[in-house]
Amino acid sequence: MIQSIPLKKLVPSPRNVRKSSDVLADLQLRSDIAARGLLQNLVVRKGKRGKFEVEAGGRRLAALQALAEEGTLPDNHEVTCLVIEGEESEVREASLAENFQRLAMNPADEAQAFAAIIEAGATTEDVARRFGLTVRFVEGRLRLASLAPCVFEALAEGTITLDMAKAYGAISDVERQAHVYAELQDAWYQITPDTIRRMVLDATVRGSDPRAVLIGRDAYLAAGGRIERELFDDDASESWIDVALLEDLAHKAMDEAAEKTALEYGLAWVRLTLGNYVSPDLVEGLGRLPCEPAPMTEQEAQELGELEADYDRVAAVLEDEDSEEDEVAKAEKELVVIDRAMRALNDRPPVLADELKPEAGAFLVLSRNGEPTLVPQFYTETEVIADEGVVEAIEENGPAKPKESSLSQRLLDELAMQRRDILAIHLANDPALALDFMVFTLADADGHDWRAKKASTLVGSVASGPVTGFEAKDAPASAALAEFAGSLDESWLAGESDVERFARFRALSDEARSAWLGHVVSRTLIASLACEGARSVPLHEALGSLLDIETAHWWRPTAANYFDRVAKARTLEALDAAGGPELVSRYAASKKAELASAAERIFSGNFIGEPEVKERAQAWVPRIMRFAGSEGAELADHGGNEAVNAEATDEIAEQAA
Repeated sequence: MIQSIPLKKLVPSPRNVRKSSDVLADLQLRSDIAARGLLQNLVVRKGKRGKFEVEAGGRRLAALQALAEEGTLPDNHEVTCLVIEGEESEVREASLAENFQRLAMNPADEAQAFAAIIEAGATTEDVARRFGLTVRFVEGRLRLASLAPCVFEALAEGTITLDMAKAYGAISDVERQAHVYAELQDAWYQITPDTIRRMVLDATVRGSDPRAVLIGRDAYLAAGGRIERELFDDDASESWIDVALLEDLAHKAMDEAAEKTALEYGLAWVRLTLGNYVSPDLVEGLGRLPCEPAPMTEQEAQELGELEADYDRVAAVLEDEDSEEDEVAKAEKELVVIDRAMRALNDRPPVLADELKPEAGAFLVLSRNGEPTLVPQFYTETEVIADEGVVEAIEENGPAKPKESSLSQRLLDELAMQRRDILAIHLANDPALALDFMVFTLADADGHDWRAKKASTLVGSVASGPVTGFEAKDAPASAALAEFAGSLDESWLAGESDVERFARFRALSDEARSAWLGHVVSRTLIASLACEGARSVPLHEALGSLLDIETAHWWRPTAANYFDRVAKARTLEALDAAGGPELVSRYAASKKAELASAAERIFSGNFIGEPEVKERAQAWVPRIMRFAGSEGAELADHGGNEAVNAEATDEIAEQAA
């Protein structure tokens, strides 16, 4: 029975099945009732003391009571109700049915309804206020109504979701929307909102694009550029439509920056690219100019010495088995800070000699944050330096860093590069293995796009090391590599065109071409160590095992390349591995500099001692410099087992930075 009941006699029923609600939705309902009154009656049941319990419509009751409290409705306001009777289970069923059978309105119907109200004279703000919605929400529904007809009909029919419709609305060009919609009708893959958004925005640029950041929103709009924003989204989703205009503005801005940079650095030329790296086609035909890292000042040298002393002091805490856990944790954090400071001092940008600047040039790239950035590599148009490659940026997003190490990052990097040279000279002298390695590497990289404008997709760029400008000048492997490169038959390079050069190259002997094969493959090797973590390259271990490399024949630890760079305890462990406790006790009281000098002499074999001790010393290398399965088994099983095992645990780990 339908009955009008005063609001003050209505109370919530404890049997109402809806137990949760939404604050925003409740506010919208309150605004709607205030504007249009109660459009759907409540379902009630007689309670005690003349009260009526609301079984269905608890949210509407709460909205009415809130309006009465604020004075919008009087306390005796009459509410239309359906009064029901029956058992408690029947009442709960009625409450469930009333809530369960509701159907949310189709967004397309909402859009048409809002559009009709606006056409009748209401404003967007009026609609938002009367329905308890945000202005942005109403604007979004109105933009849905302006979608391409085929897209809007699909939304109305439920063929596409609201999120898909919003994706089509990322751009106001209805022809583009219709084109993408038609293109996706026969798609065999799963269609998502992201797929649609990418396709409709294919000819636009995001506001976060480096070119957009460089120019700035105001300058782009002032030049006549157009910007659109996605449905229901924020300013971050802006799409810059006039890409040609944007690129023209970006080129002009980079031109100005290049001129200023050339004057600032005294260079003959600075060329620009809107990319964030220098692609191979840009440097084709140019020669790389040699440059050295900026020299240290006396103050920087003193600071580096103090940092190295601090590093040894803190590393000793990690190596001491009796150190407390909190001391170890503190030391690990201190090592990270110290190592970063040491790397900042050691890794200085390269500096070009003044006499080379009149013919030198460089490239200005557009960084990912939209800033013109000079790449610290210099080129010349008149001089070609053979066997040089393009410096490529290295992203440090590799595997997680190992937890412990008492070696500095700089030392680890230098050791990795020297070990790389050892592997390279062996691979360069084994063309058959180099060929297998090359074919596998290229086949394994089929899915990569290197963006190189070449006659084929074969890529074999020279690998750059983690330390700029570092050369192991006295290392046998590095010297052998240089000698190997100098012995190559370069007569074919005299050809003026690539066709002529190719014909001349094919005319070389099998031996000459094989040497070139070993050379171009070996120089692609990256720096690695026999360790876990970011420096580990398991395929290098496999190659080293196949080549049966004896690292000790190609690299010996010296004061400069190792012992001066590690903690004193590490040097004593090496002595223990070679000569046992007796050799350790002989040098345990020595100062670090004296110990490093003595260790260099011992491990070079230039000392008086027992033949077996000298043999072990001349065969010893840190585990991170060895190649798996090819060496060191006898030494590893020597009496100094515990020290060597500790070395294996600590030394294979890179410094966490």
